[in-house]
Amino acid sequence: MAPERRRFHGRRLARPLTQRRKELLETLLPRLRVPLPEQGTLDPRALFPAPPEDVWLEIGFGGGEHLAWQAERHPEIGFVGCEPFLNGLATLLTAIEEKKIANIRIHPDDARLLLGCLAPRSIGRCFILFPDPWPKARHKKRRIVSTETLDRLADTMRAGGELRLASDDPDYVQHMREVAGNHPGFRPLRTEDAATRTRPADWPATRYEEKALAKGASCRFLVFERGPLN
Repeated sequence: MAPERRRFHGRRLARPLTQRRKELLETLLPRLRVPLPEQGTLDPRALFPAPPEDVWLEIGFGGGEHLAWQAERHPEIGFVGCEPFLNGLATLLTAIEEKKIANIRIHPDDARLLLGCLAPRSIGRCFILFPDPWPKARHKKRRIVSTETLDRLADTMRAGGELRLASDDPDYVQHMREVAGNHPGFRPLRTEDAATRTRPADWPATRYEEKALAKGASCRFLVFERGPLN
């Protein structure tokens, strides 16, 4: 079955790109782009020349600084990043080229299209860091952290896999706690409020976190584990 198409909310381009970044979108992105199958499921380990030990997924990687940092430090892991915005894609592609990072593949569209195609138990870790909080009541249904998304992640992640969430929006943090904490497929690994204020050592800061801190906001870092498979 062909991947479900979704309506994308927001602009795909925030500011003009340099000529070099346009070239990377035209030349490097097609080589790293994740092909979505028309039928069946996608084994993400098959995206890499040598099958990696595990595959980690980042949904909404922004400028890609967290994704590039993780990929550089875990060459044995295959990484798949999802981001629809051209500026963020171009920034990550620049880092991949300059640092010669070989273990990243990219889905340049809504992550939920990819989640509908991934093979069961094929993802060992998932990051959703500082997603758009959609604070207006009429827009909250657009939030990527939802029961629907977690249902798909529960099918896609292996037992013991980690789901890492972060936000500086208090309402979204509470939403994340409730949706993930009440989901039968996940259980919290960091439950004390004092602990969730501290970013784990293997979790680098993103530019969104730095912007939030500069404005005086408080960030929360939540970690959930995929529970035993049913």
